[in-house]
Amino acid sequence: MASANVNFRMDEILKRQAESVFNEMGMNMTTAFTIFAKAVVRSGKIPFEIEVDPFWQAENQLHIDRVIAEYESGKAALITKTMDELEAMENG
Repeated sequence: MASANVNFRMDEILKRQAESVFNEMGMNMTTAFTIFAKAVVRSGKIPFEIEVDPFWQAENQLHIDRVIAEYESGKAALITKTMDELEAMENG
């Protein structure tokens, strides 16, 4: 089977991080991306779910902006919770 070169740009830090992970798995970047491409071809889709991080949604960003403005204006109330209270909130 003939090989073809594929070139694309990626953030340098991300590239180094990915290479490190792939190396730990005993493969290089070429092997990892070949596995990814084969999974795409086999399934006809990207082999993992892609979704928006809710942190970056406009509504959340507006809320964060309001909280920061309240804090900077001195209107924010300091709220403290014990670890037990936080765990109770998490467990519903």
